[in-house]
Amino acid sequence: MMILSLVVAFGVRCLLVILFLPFSAADKIFNFSGAVGQASEIAPSRGLARGLIIAGLFVEIVMSLGVVTGIADRLAAFVLAGYCMATALLWKQFWKPGDFWAGGKGRELFWDFLKNFSLGAGFLLITFGTNSTTVLDLLSDPTASSHPYSLGSAAR
Repeated sequence: MMILSLVVAFGVRCLLVILFLPFSAADKIFNFSGAVGQASEIAPSRGLARGLIIAGLFVEIVMSLGVVTGIADRLAAFVLAGYCMATALLWKQFWKPGDFWAGGKGRELFWDFLKNFSLGAGFLLITFGTNSTTVLDLLSDPTASSHPYSLGSAAR
């Protein structure tokens, strides 16, 4: 039963980050110019767009590894939650096309917007847990691990 618990904990964390590592990160690496083009939609210069993509790669790789390994996982999940919500606000602006009620691009973007926010909320569950004491834990030691693979009763 202990092995099953470890496999489930590891599997859930892998499923939570699989969008970023390997898929989104690999897409940014192999299609860097396309990613920079997309970032150029909000960045005033190509240099800033490249910087945003490099920062996004860092977040997607390093923070995903933090979530999966349990190393500073609460902080990593918090950063990924912010990343999901920021990308929703910057690239999934369903209110802009003005065709939401007509079933056009705005409606498509709305569902992507909600998916980003929902994924961010999933990361916040790792950050804050399901009770109020973990908020204090995060504030007192932001880089501490939640010890996701600990089987003892001392694990939080």
